[in-house]
Amino acid sequence: MIHTSATCSICGGGSFTSHKVLWPALIAEWQLSETEAAYIDEQQGCACDGCGANLRVVALGDAVRRATGFDKTIRAFGETPEAARLRILDLNGAPAISPALAALPEYVRADYPKVDMLAMPFADGVFDLVIHSDTLEHVPHPVRALQECRRVLAPGGSLCFTVPVVVGRLTRNRDGLPKSYHGDPATCAEDLLVQTEFGADAWRFLFEAGFREIAMHAVKYPAAIAFRAIQISMD
Repeated sequence: MIHTSATCSICGGGSFTSHKVLWPALIAEWQLSETEAAYIDEQQGCACDGCGANLRVVALGDAVRRATGFDKTIRAFGETPEAARLRILDLNGAPAISPALAALPEYVRADYPKVDMLAMPFADGVFDLVIHSDTLEHVPHPVRALQECRRVLAPGGSLCFTVPVVVGRLTRNRDGLPKSYHGDPATCAEDLLVQTEFGADAWRFLFEAGFREIAMHAVKYPAAIAFRAIQISMD
């Protein structure tokens, strides 16, 4: 059990506790160095004692705060009139963030793979904010999924998401490699199958999907990075 210092974007807490979450088989499958395994463990296993958000969710919260222009916590934002007017698509949910937003009148929850991220059942331009967390790596065609996120965003809307990023290498597709799963390795559920290992060039998938303006938000770099992309137009 390791303690770390950070400020939680969801509840404002400053007390975090870290537990190791990676297992030897996954470390071997991803060919992670000791340093890489340590910061990915921190990304996934270091959680706020107040609300349970781990560092990657805290980074996602920072991206959402910047997207909404709200400088207080996500919990506080969820109680504002501005939040009540925001049309939100939450794909798969994120610990602590989803509960803070789920009661809003324009909030929509859609879980992959029940909802196909490659062909989402929503009209063009109907959301102001799209959120997903550590989901894109399980989708067979990440650019197409990001294009779908862009399609359902209204002009001026934002996509905020996380993927596990190994910052010292480039992205690779796992086609032809042994199957690798996130979550409980005993379940081997197909929606936990890793399709893409994202690296330092993860940002390029957003540009390939048609976004023109993107930003990255880091918490204890390189432990946790969130991406934010703005829908400039529908062309």
